[in-house]
Amino acid sequence: MITAGIDMGSRSIKIVLLEDIQVEGAPQIKYGLKKPYLMLPGDLDADQAATIAFDNACREAGVDKGAVKRIYTTGAGRKQVAFATDSVTEMTAGAKGAVYLFPKVKTVVDVGAEEGRGIKADASGKATDFAGNEKCAAGAGSFAEAMSRALQLSLKEFGEYSLRSDKTIPMNAQCTVFAESEVVSLIHLNTPKEDIAKAVLDAVASRVCAMVRRVGIEKDVVLIGGMVHNVGFVASLKQAMDVDELLLPDHPEYVAALGCALLAAQTH
Repeated sequence: MITAGIDMGSRSIKIVLLEDIQVEGAPQIKYGLKKPYLMLPGDLDADQAATIAFDNACREAGVDKGAVKRIYTTGAGRKQVAFATDSVTEMTAGAKGAVYLFPKVKTVVDVGAEEGRGIKADASGKATDFAGNEKCAAGAGSFAEAMSRALQLSLKEFGEYSLRSDKTIPMNAQCTVFAESEVVSLIHLNTPKEDIAKAVLDAVASRVCAMVRRVGIEKDVVLIGGMVHNVGFVASLKQAMDVDELLLPDHPEYVAALGCALLAAQTH
């Protein structure tokens, strides 16, 4: 049986197709991951964008759409996908996907473009507690993106620059608008770009860490979501959380979609 998980994020649609594979002698079913698919929907409405993305994902994976038996959605637009079988919260999907990839994980940190959340997961991949940043951009990727633009750096460069600094510059602003003013002030003071980049990412990491502490930080800890690709943020978060290791999936932006597909496959 083939199932699909669709993560209807605020900026992009991520799709994972799973096929259950009976392995001889194995006590449980193994799942084969088809090629994951991402689409930036632009001005399309959610259902139309999801339909196009799903068609493209099936075509690229070489899967007949009719063979996909169950389709679960998650993310901000999860309720707007008319052809979906069911929907689950971001916490439910993130926990399931993270524990599937890293079976010993107990704490899941999910930081995407617009939101961040901390999730407590049990051994089965069930979310037992969570805390969110209440859609405050200062604890998510869009904050770092706005600050990188102020420094005229790409987001990749922004993260790399921060690793060159060993300075600690506190940033007190609690929203993107005021924080950008702080960055402009630092620029006028001729503060090196690497020091400003580290200050920004330290501030984001500090807010994310405070959020995760509300559910408790317990090993193992995994970071999922698009901010995994920002090496500076990963370093800042590791320091803020005071952990020896942060587990990082190979395709962090697809973990919630993977969780959806798994939940769809395990539904009886």
